[in-house]
Amino acid sequence: MFRINRTEESKLTSWYFEIDRKLLIMVFGLILVAMIMAISSGSAMFVRTINMTHKVKWYEFFVRMIPYYLVGITMMIGISMTNKKNVMRWAWGDLIVFFVLLIGTVLFPHKLNNSYRWFVLPGVPQHIMPSDLMKPGFVMITAWFIAKMRSVYKGDMFNLKRTLFQVKTWSWAWYLAPLIVILAIQFWHPDFGTLVLYLGTVFVMLILAGLPGKWIASMIGIGGGLFALGVAFLPHVRSRTFALFAPVDPHSQIGFALRAIRNGGLTGAGDKAHVVENLPMAESDFVLSVICENFGAILSCGLIVLLWFVFWRLLHQSKYSHDDFTTNAIVGTAAMFGIQVCINLASTLRIMPAKGMTLPFISHGGSSFVAYCLLFGMVMALIREDKWK
Repeated sequence: MFRINRTEESKLTSWYFEIDRKLLIMVFGLILVAMIMAISSGSAMFVRTINMTHKVKWYEFFVRMIPYYLVGITMMIGISMTNKKNVMRWAWGDLIVFFVLLIGTVLFPHKLNNSYRWFVLPGVPQHIMPSDLMKPGFVMITAWFIAKMRSVYKGDMFNLKRTLFQVKTWSWAWYLAPLIVILAIQFWHPDFGTLVLYLGTVFVMLILAGLPGKWIASMIGIGGGLFALGVAFLPHVRSRTFALFAPVDPHSQIGFALRAIRNGGLTGAGDKAHVVENLPMAESDFVLSVICENFGAILSCGLIVLLWFVFWRLLHQSKYSHDDFTTNAIVGTAAMFGIQVCINLASTLRIMPAKGMTLPFISHGGSSFVAYCLLFGMVMALIREDKWK
């Protein structure tokens, strides 16, 4: 087997030997799949738009994503070479900038696909999604804040009389106030999938920090109650939920998505892969259907296994970290990645109501791709520095 011996101490050599190469290789494997899917999705879109004024070229999605591939991969590699101090600088910058732009989606609403979650920057042709691009900073700052609270209050960090109502230098109030703003804006958009993703990530990180069982039960109960209220009073939530139990409309998005999966069989439909040509958002929300129809269930399961190994690798690394912040950051990254993967796959397979959420690294979408490159660059930098302490 080809091996590189460590014979010099250049920054690049040190990075190569210190980085979690298994995690890095798996991420690059996902990016390679994403490039193939961009071409496959573009081919399906080309057929769908062939009689329309604007014909989408078979390579259009791939060409659109090239700048994002270059920016995302460069950022991931560059940030993975840095240290914890610089990771925190990037995290604060990311969170502050895109938190402001998230507020901008309310002040200057721009509707796209029945949602106001997009922001348009002057002179920039592409729409950006602040709630996507804010994910890396959100995970890192949440991890840092929880680590600080554990350090200051030790085993008493969930005593609300001390940590919330008696507002001091370190208090849950400083974290909960902006979190409520973020969740309220996501509710207003509406963007319930992202809202669940943020809440789920925080919930997992709090459990890791020692959240008492009674609080876990209470939060689950509150979540169930809010969902019930949403079904009762929000037509959008009610229609999506009831559709889950109704017969599948073969001409709906989920109908075409399931037909595409069945049409692919075990090894793919090849030249007979035509169902996804009728599937809107096949390049993003329903990319699994494209994979299944073109390449079959066997290779699709291989992709799911690769996604699982990325998740497992993060959890594996969290067991060997030496400080609370790094552990929290790794687990938070695993939670956000794993929950988003589950939401996307479950929506495509009709296990849960359809949500407009991408498959990390795989789906077409510049905001999502760059955000996860930045997030994984940060977490790989923390793992690298922590391992060589």
